[in-house]
Amino acid sequence: MKPVQVVGLGLGLQDVTPAMAAVIDQAEILAGGRRLLDWFPNHQAPRLVLETGLHSWLEKVAEAAKEMRVVVLASGDPGFFGVAGALRRRLGSDLVRVMPNVSAMQAACARLNLSWDHAAHVSLHAGGDDLSTLWRAMSSADLVSVYTRPGLGPKELAVALHERGINNWHMHILQALGSQHELVDSFSPSEAMGRDFSALSVVLLQRTGLASPLSMGMPEDDYLHEGGLITKAEVRSVALAKLALGPGMTLWDIGAGSGSLGLEAGLLMPGGRVVALERKPERIAVIRANRAKFEMGMLEIVQGEAPAALSDMPDPHRVFVGGGGKDLVPIVRACAQRLHPNGVMVVNAVLLQSLETARRAMREAGLIIDETLLQISRGRSVAGQTMMKALNPVWLLRGRKPKGANQHDQA
Repeated sequence: MKPVQVVGLGLGLQDVTPAMAAVIDQAEILAGGRRLLDWFPNHQAPRLVLETGLHSWLEKVAEAAKEMRVVVLASGDPGFFGVAGALRRRLGSDLVRVMPNVSAMQAACARLNLSWDHAAHVSLHAGGDDLSTLWRAMSSADLVSVYTRPGLGPKELAVALHERGINNWHMHILQALGSQHELVDSFSPSEAMGRDFSALSVVLLQRTGLASPLSMGMPEDDYLHEGGLITKAEVRSVALAKLALGPGMTLWDIGAGSGSLGLEAGLLMPGGRVVALERKPERIAVIRANRAKFEMGMLEIVQGEAPAALSDMPDPHRVFVGGGGKDLVPIVRACAQRLHPNGVMVVNAVLLQSLETARRAMREAGLIIDETLLQISRGRSVAGQTMMKALNPVWLLRGRKPKGANQHDQA
């Protein structure tokens, strides 16, 4: 098999060096997207057009490379969210040669005179509407470059930011970079959501203000909450430890109340999803306000009543049930059915009756359970001295779904 040459075309033909042009001229097969192939109308080589189905296109490239010199044309820098990675995975690194060029991200930062050495970078080209990588990037950097795509462009991005109350960011939107129609504009999310933009857009998100810091075991007063309806800090910390959260997981927070547990869970789940379910509109408003305060975009909020509302939620790796009331048994049963094998459910119980109900329901659902009783006392000042004041005892029941259990099977 002959090595496949991947040529980065930068922002346009003006960025193609003589060495790159020579490699392209010698191609026996030209491969790439139709837009880039059309830049070379006089080239006589047969073409492998990447339109739909990356896998099938890679197979055609691999087959052609057995006998012929294949040159793959890529926009920007092929190694930066480009096709080079997919070719290496299919062909092996030894059979891929890359000629890099200026990426759209580099050009965008240059246009705005911004350094990108500490920036975070996100591509939305993979499809789907999951923005978990974006929320993770925004939590770790003050400048984030975003490669958008049709259906999830600058306008949709602005809507997502605005809906989550994330307003301490400027959106620098660069359209048709390198062309005669190039446009560079800056907007707030609320301004950008009312406009239309080119499908060929790069967004630079630049922080303009700091969100309130979020950490584990935050005092209850640091959150908005409805009449004390919030998981106490110590209980929250132990519950999060028992959930054993990790990267890329999905957590359901059932009966989310103030959203405090789900918000702190997000710190332990880079690239993951937290779905907070709450039935009361006034509490939904509180959760939204807390999400905006801490800029925890990964927290998804669903208004509805369990177990009926669970049907449209993504299957969880972890479940926290902070409230269930009279529907605790069907909630536990439904959550156990949807839980991934080896997944974990933690149920918070304050009443003896709730404890017994939860224990029975979890066992009937086939979960392997353990129980923890938390008895917490906090020091308070009385006449210049310290007295310990006890909080209500709380049971945490943890259930693990056996590894061999099937999802969605009736318990």
